[in-house]
Amino acid sequence: MKQAKQTRKPPHHAHMRHAVRSDAPHYVVRRSKIHGSGVYAAREIPKGTRIVEYLGERISHAQADARYEAKGQDDGHTFLFVVNSKLVIDAGVDGNDARFINHSCDPNCETVIEGGRVFIEAVRDIRKGEELGYEYGLTWESTDDPDELANYACRCGAAKCRGSMLDPVPLDKQRKQKAKRKAAKKKAAPVRSKAQPKARK
Repeated sequence: MKQAKQTRKPPHHAHMRHAVRSDAPHYVVRRSKIHGSGVYAAREIPKGTRIVEYLGERISHAQADARYEAKGQDDGHTFLFVVNSKLVIDAGVDGNDARFINHSCDPNCETVIEGGRVFIEAVRDIRKGEELGYEYGLTWESTDDPDELANYACRCGAAKCRGSMLDPVPLDKQRKQKAKRKAAKKKAAPVRSKAQPKARK
């Protein structure tokens, strides 16, 4: 009677217990010291990693304005993400965990818009347990009520904290700067003279 052939078990290495599966989640949601819920790295995240897509109902600017018109002026909390001049994503409806990523004045992530979709990507290597954050750059006008703008104060705690989630330059000033640059470019452009008709003999 033949004996069953014994197979050698592969050698066990201690470090194998700590190996991270490539399909392991990048993040976990838990209470944040910055504001409400936050998103934290569940493992080491290399620079350039596309972490999550910002999902939610895709609506127009008019729909977004009408939807949040009833919110109090002292409530600056929404899950709206402006994709372009026509489209807004409302993560408050059918949204995912990306809506819990807080603003940071010293961000480890950035938003990338491709084909009308928004993705959150790592701009540097992120350590396990580190909170994810990106620059919100919320738009505003210089004529907006200062008391209302105060609702967008930043508490990220970064050494470079600007104290606000608002874009440093208001929209109306951005438009003026853009128009000024356009006018200067037009003025600097060389004047092309029209070709003169050749004199007939």
